[in-house]
Amino acid sequence: MTNNKDKTLGETLRSQGISRRSFLKYCAATASMMALSPAMIPKIAHALESARRPSVIWLSFQECTGCTESLTRAHTATIESLIFDAISLDYHHTLQAASGHAAEEAREAAMKENFGKYLLVVDGSIPMDNPGYSTIAGISNYDMLMESAKGAAAIIAVGTCATYGGIPHANPNPTGAVSVGDLIKDKPIINVPGCPPIPVVITGVLTHFLTFGTIPELDHIGRPKVFYGQSIHDRCYRRPFYDKGLFAETFDDEGAKKGWCLYKLGCKGPTTYNACATTKWNDGTSWPIEAGHPCLGCSEPDFWDGGGFYKSLSMPTENIAQTAVYAAAGAVAAGVALGAMNKSKKNSAAKAHNKTTIDDLEK
Repeated sequence: MTNNKDKTLGETLRSQGISRRSFLKYCAATASMMALSPAMIPKIAHALESARRPSVIWLSFQECTGCTESLTRAHTATIESLIFDAISLDYHHTLQAASGHAAEEAREAAMKENFGKYLLVVDGSIPMDNPGYSTIAGISNYDMLMESAKGAAAIIAVGTCATYGGIPHANPNPTGAVSVGDLIKDKPIINVPGCPPIPVVITGVLTHFLTFGTIPELDHIGRPKVFYGQSIHDRCYRRPFYDKGLFAETFDDEGAKKGWCLYKLGCKGPTTYNACATTKWNDGTSWPIEAGHPCLGCSEPDFWDGGGFYKSLSMPTENIAQTAVYAAAGAVAAGVALGAMNKSKKNSAAKAHNKTTIDDLEK
């Protein structure tokens, strides 16, 4: 009988009743989500089907459990959630059945058996002012992180607390909270910020690692570019209203009712990079701006201290509509000038042609 840990992901998914067609749909969606060519779909499918269940150790430090809730509270049992279920989640003190000494023995055994191969997932910041602020089984967060990181193939920092310190790091930062990247310098770290992150982003990063054996291309602060490469503002369906200078001034005025831009209500979309606008939440149902609330910028460093959630950014907005009018007028003027130039050229060409014809006749 095959041990569950020896099964490939393909075998695990088939044993759970996932059809080949559904699996390929997931691979196609994953390729699209990661901006890969359709030619990569068979490669993703083959890699996932052939991959052995990777060992994952998940550490939760100074956090609210929201990152775990985000991942586990899918609207329905999706392929991406089954991909996550198919890994060997050897330690997660919120989800595991074991407790006390048995739980810590499971973590130690997983680290020993899979040294150099396991994925380490961390959510929550690490207190440095006093190790006693947060401990697990009598072990400080710092000691547990450093011990667990030694044999990890890569580290995924999940949520803004793990990636940038998050809310515990906010002024006055009483615990001396720091991020994973502040402490670990010798391992590849993938930052997946958000308060909490989008579930499909977490599983997308995992799928990329399983498919290619490498971490995805990252931006300047360690986030996967495929998910965090564009701002909320660039992908927002309310962007046309911003460009026209149409803004909601209060949460219940006519502009708000008509779905106008929420910039003046404090929306941080122009300075926030995430996939919320396209991936959405709750099985693709909606996202904060669609629900009428401005973006808080939760996937950015120090978002909690960013100057007030409902205070607009200091970018010029008052003359946007006037600028748009000027731009349109300029475009019209340019079109008229170009038309005049073309007409002049045609007239010159016609005169030259007529002159040539007359000259020919005279000859």
